[in-house]
Amino acid sequence: MFRLFGYFFEIIRGSVITARHFIVNIFFHTLNLFGIKTKRKGAFTIQYPEQKSEIADRHRSLHRLMKRDNGKPRCVACMLCQTVCPSECIYIEAAEDPDPEIQKYPSTFLIDISRCCFCGFCVEACPEDAIRMDTGEVELAQYNRDDLMLDLDFLLNGNK
Repeated sequence: MFRLFGYFFEIIRGSVITARHFIVNIFFHTLNLFGIKTKRKGAFTIQYPEQKSEIADRHRSLHRLMKRDNGKPRCVACMLCQTVCPSECIYIEAAEDPDPEIQKYPSTFLIDISRCCFCGFCVEACPEDAIRMDTGEVELAQYNRDDLMLDLDFLLNGNK
């Protein structure tokens, strides 16, 4: 009997807390609606497709590969990003580069965005600063999983 009373007490207590937040928020929203400035900032709504909020500078978004001056990828296929990736979403195949200074380049560079956890370890591990996550693109929804496989051409040029 006491346990049942305790459940009802907690339900009523939670309802009171919710009602208090509702009434206080409505009060401050009404003041802001009439142009009365308050110290408390109310919640705001962004009309998403038309308006977009600013993204922080340190936000990790979609990957990209940096290019050399001649247009080739800066990546030397050292496999550090593939090794350090916790979700194992990076796949690289190395090939010999005719330039003796570079030695290797990625003939295949794939990132499976559907598996990526956007931790940024690949960016931190890269000794050549070849991979970055600073595109600012956060709209990653696709209708097909195959479209979430980013290849070398997409990572270098940013188009599919």
